[in-house]
Amino acid sequence: KRNELTIRGTEYRPEGENLPIAIVCHGFMAFQDTVKQYAQVFASLGYLTYTFDFCGGCVIKGKSDGKTTEMSVLTEVEDLESVIEYARSRKYANPMQLVIMGCSQGGFVSALVAAKEKYPISKLVLFYPAFCIPDDARSGKMMFARFDPTNIPDVFHCGPMKLGKKYAEDVIKMDPFQEIKSYRKDVLIVHGKKDGIVNIRYSEQAYTAYKEIPN
Repeated sequence: KRNELTIRGTEYRPEGENLPIAIVCHGFMAFQDTVKQYAQVFASLGYLTYTFDFCGGCVIKGKSDGKTTEMSVLTEVEDLESVIEYARSRKYANPMQLVIMGCSQGGFVSALVAAKEKYPISKLVLFYPAFCIPDDARSGKMMFARFDPTNIPDVFHCGPMKLGKKYAEDVIKMDPFQEIKSYRKDVLIVHGKKDGIVNIRYSEQAYTAYKEIPN
């Protein structure tokens, strides 16, 4: 649960007890089965693994509650935290061993959660993380969506997905690299140089942020 919303997902559980946990997050307009291949690999390595549908985060096939017009990066942060709490509460889980992986927007969300240092996340895996989302909001060009960033409409369309003002407002003043850099554990970033949606320079900036020596 996240407030009154039900989050639905899949558990991939290998045999054994005191299992380390891995949680894999899907990207924008996707759903949990788009990352199941990663979950299956984690499970084969002995991790108690979870995939799930973000609330309002799926354009089709999503099983969790919630409207797309009420979804944002920050509501997905709350979703992921709820899934972490659930996974850590399982009697066969080791709550102190936790890996988080995310793709695209799910990678951005994963990085934000890790940086809060609320949970013992020892490893963070980011596939083409969408750290471009705040810049896109400021430019009024979020993938297929176009709007005036000084007068964000209550509802706007991003291809087949209907989004609400909250989606842009929650990130429009955010510096993602300041937000994520407090995470000091292991990070793996995987990003193709020819990515046409998230420019690889965002992952290069993230690499720089993560390498900064804290004050």
